[in-house]
Amino acid sequence: MSDKITVGEAIARTLEQYAVSAMYGIISIHNLPIADAVGQRGAIRFVPARGEAGAVTMADAHGRFSGLGVALTSTGAGAGNAVGAMIEALNANTPLLHITGQVEKAYLDADAGFIHETKDQMGFLRACSKRAYRVNSAEQAVAVIQRAIQEAQTVPCGPVAVEIPIDIQSSLVSRTVLTPAIAPPALPAADAAAVERLYQRLKAAKRPLLWLGGGALGCAAAVQRLADAGVAVMSSTHGRGILPDSHPRSLRAFHNSPSVEQILNRCDLTLVAGSRLRSNETRTWTLPLPRPLVQIDIDPAAANRNYLADEQVNGDCCALLTALAARFAPGEKVDAGWDAEIAAAVQQAEQALREQSGEYAKLSDAIAAALPDDGLLVRDITVSGSVWGSRLFRAVAPLCNIHSLAGAIGMGLPMAIGTALANPQRKVVGLVGDGGLALGLGELATMAQEQANITLLIMNDGGYGVMRGIQDKYFAGRQYYNELHTPAFAQVAEAMGLKAWKIDSAEQFGGVLAEAINYPGPSVVEVDMKQVGPLTFAGPPQKTLY
Repeated sequence: MSDKITVGEAIARTLEQYAVSAMYGIISIHNLPIADAVGQRGAIRFVPARGEAGAVTMADAHGRFSGLGVALTSTGAGAGNAVGAMIEALNANTPLLHITGQVEKAYLDADAGFIHETKDQMGFLRACSKRAYRVNSAEQAVAVIQRAIQEAQTVPCGPVAVEIPIDIQSSLVSRTVLTPAIAPPALPAADAAAVERLYQRLKAAKRPLLWLGGGALGCAAAVQRLADAGVAVMSSTHGRGILPDSHPRSLRAFHNSPSVEQILNRCDLTLVAGSRLRSNETRTWTLPLPRPLVQIDIDPAAANRNYLADEQVNGDCCALLTALAARFAPGEKVDAGWDAEIAAAVQQAEQALREQSGEYAKLSDAIAAALPDDGLLVRDITVSGSVWGSRLFRAVAPLCNIHSLAGAIGMGLPMAIGTALANPQRKVVGLVGDGGLALGLGELATMAQEQANITLLIMNDGGYGVMRGIQDKYFAGRQYYNELHTPAFAQVAEAMGLKAWKIDSAEQFGGVLAEAINYPGPSVVEVDMKQVGPLTFAGPPQKTLY
């Protein structure tokens, strides 16, 4: 056996050591040595996306579940096509490795007109990544990949890009460059003094509130214990399911519901755990939050970013909340009268959302009835996703409602594919609009080719429904540029070999969704919203439009 292997093979072997099960990408003359090695070894599933944006979005979704998503793109325009998806992964703090090619080292930054060459590729990779690296020698390729993975998996996590010149990818190196996988850095233990301060604050509060963000996704057990003790819990949309909706002290994600805001006004402590308190969940930071406000975050730079805190606790949310919860007995702070007020406020908020959703509340219910308890909803930024998909559709566990945190349309389908391939035993419902789907319609072919276990629900209202609502509310009803010519999506799906249904009446929701969700493998359901009825949404509640 030769002591020499290509850098491409060394990278493939390294990814295997990190238990990478799938790589998403598009092959190119500037990444073939890596793709060829992955193919020859056969240990990693290569998923051929139809666009680089789709590939990175699939890897993003996969990484949210597996702990490391991996995407492979070409250089130049190929890498550039991935920028939007990298920005989404950066917003979501997804551990993601983006490997991209580069022209031969001799022509780097020479403006020589080499095929796939672009100006300052590292510049735009840095702008959309947590970190970006260039491999400068064959012998350092594995070391740089390992450094990139370590960076991606270090909390707060994020996407890391690595560009590798094509001649380095095909170079031969000694097998001695291969080294064991490096575990992510250990999270800090809870600081005893900080836990004691949190305990004293929480013990003294009569009506405390715990506000959860994505940094608390791993804290379900601790949150459950605190809620059982009597603490009311609010979550960001990304944090939905950390505490199941069914819990009597779950305020869910009803941040901007008047009835729930009245509850917030009566709380006397806010513990913010792992949340940015984003603009669309705080009316652009005008939502009054109860005082004192204590912010818990592992990132020191998060302190006072959007709300001035009375105390900042730097540390791992899970360790701190677990230690805090252990200090309380079940029911210790329960107030039956307060619980009744919480239940009434949540019921009013849900009823108002059902009224806003109209006939489509029945669609949410039909999906909930047909989807198994461990099923997953993946939603694009679309009217349905922003109205009933974000807060009405039930949440029973963390990461059961996946969406774009950056707010970009077009990511629903590739996110659904990555989610499905990361969870092969679970059914996924992908919720998309006709406008967003058009950005990556080719990924329907990826869904079909990979036989992803997805029911793709296409809400077809013939244009940009969210924009219609915003134009109606803020631009005196003037409607421009939001009407789109759309194909017959069910027929497009059938042309790709997918099972498909079309709905034009709310009475069909229950039967069709049950049949589609129970159908094994990929399927498509198109909803003709012009026939079913209107659904309006003018963007998240905010103080002003801009």
